[in-house]
Amino acid sequence: MIKRLSQWWLALAAIALLLAIFFISRAAVDEQSNRPMPERKEVIQRPNVSVINVTGQSYAAQVSGYGELAPHFSLNLTAQVNGQIIAISDQFETGNTIKKGQWLVKLEPSDYRAALKEAENTVAEAKLALLEEQRQGIQAKIEWQASSLQGQPDSELVLRAPQLAVANAKLDFAKSTLARAKKDIRQTVITAPFDALVTERTVSAGSYIQTGSDVASLYSTDRLEVAVPLSNQDWANLPALKDISQSTSVIIKNVENNQLWQGHILRAEQHVNTDTRQRALIIGLDKPLEQTPAAFSGTFVQVTLQGRQVDNIWKLPSSALSPRGEIWYVTADSTLDKIAINPLFSRDGAIFISAPEAMISASFSVLTHPLNSYIKGMHVNPIEGED
Repeated sequence: MIKRLSQWWLALAAIALLLAIFFISRAAVDEQSNRPMPERKEVIQRPNVSVINVTGQSYAAQVSGYGELAPHFSLNLTAQVNGQIIAISDQFETGNTIKKGQWLVKLEPSDYRAALKEAENTVAEAKLALLEEQRQGIQAKIEWQASSLQGQPDSELVLRAPQLAVANAKLDFAKSTLARAKKDIRQTVITAPFDALVTERTVSAGSYIQTGSDVASLYSTDRLEVAVPLSNQDWANLPALKDISQSTSVIIKNVENNQLWQGHILRAEQHVNTDTRQRALIIGLDKPLEQTPAAFSGTFVQVTLQGRQVDNIWKLPSSALSPRGEIWYVTADSTLDKIAINPLFSRDGAIFISAPEAMISASFSVLTHPLNSYIKGMHVNPIEGED
């Protein structure tokens, strides 16, 4: 009996122990679940950005444009009289240069010499007829005065005034015919109208040509010209046209091989091209075939001109301009901001922009390689340097 009672007491003690462990564990779980969660501290990500410090300065503007070198004069030389070609100058070949007045082609002149002799004979006869008419007029006046008649004759024919006028007119006409005959003789020898380069010859010895037939294509060799279309901003970067002197620096560069020549400003077109909506500046290159190296018509070139001095300008690497035409910079609290700009001009891999009025007097850190993923207000870690 005592043994069985002891077993009951042990069972009750075990149950009590288990209940105590259960309630203690539940209290611990409830305490743990009611404990507030620790707040996670957000860390601001600050990506590194490459910047360059800039301030407004004064720079000389540079204006650039493109065009094609063209001759000062371009001419299709034509015959002024008919005739058969009897001689062609040895210099009259494509690629050769010829001097003004140098003969190129000679035509058979016999018909024109005959016409010249006939015109000279007509002039002589007209002079003789005029002298005879003058003598007859003097004789008629003497006879009228000897007749003792008062006043003037009833008709001008009495004193032969109309006959004298006809004789003078015939002489003038004969002289004009003679002048034309002499001109035709001169034009049987076709000469160069200016110092020129022969680009094409369209005749050969023995051929017969008509008045107006093409003989050659010639380019003048005194200078080449290039018309450079400029935007309104380019014109604003140049001094007033009246202030642009012949000494203004103008560099002409062959875009294919970077050969350089020194040019000069000739004039400005006073109209806007309806295709480009721009106005052109005309640049000259004197004695192109005597340059080192020689410059040739048809060469595509870049023209660079020194412009006026411009104040409050930022000089930035060209990579600082985003594809959307924006400049990104770092504010005082190390966040990003941007401005939309149009470069005033560019040179040597740099762009020059007009500093915004509110940013003229201070220095700013401008991003040298802005990314499309950047947004305004983004925190960054600026690192000075162009790369």
